[in-house]
Amino acid sequence: MFEEDKDDKIYNLIISNGTDFNREYAQFTEKLFSKTDFLWKESISSSYSTAGEQFYGKVDRIILLAGLYKNNKESFDDLIEAGEKYNIPIILVRPYGLEEVPVNLEEKAAMIVGWNANCIVDAIKGSDEFLEE
Repeated sequence: MFEEDKDDKIYNLIISNGTDFNREYAQFTEKLFSKTDFLWKESISSSYSTAGEQFYGKVDRIILLAGLYKNNKESFDDLIEAGEKYNIPIILVRPYGLEEVPVNLEEKAAMIVGWNANCIVDAIKGSDEFLEE
């Protein structure tokens, strides 16, 4: 890696979680951990609908695992609303093994990615540019 490419930023992420029969959350975090040159931490709230500026002001990206949407619609809606309100890029990860994502989620996402660790990290690092459009 070239020195000018080195990114020492620690990305503060919210990663959708909840009822997860296929262990997509665990698989996703394993992908992030596999990228040893990518620094991140996760912010978790017991209620995303009541968390305010103090909580969301520190968040860099919201990651929505589309495969969890069906069983966790309320928390997804809370995260989408927060992303819009606090201008936080939303990255949508396709359901594991599938290409299609719910249209209402696709419309809110700054970027949509699959399960390749490099693509996920690139989306997280580059999603700010999509807010300016």
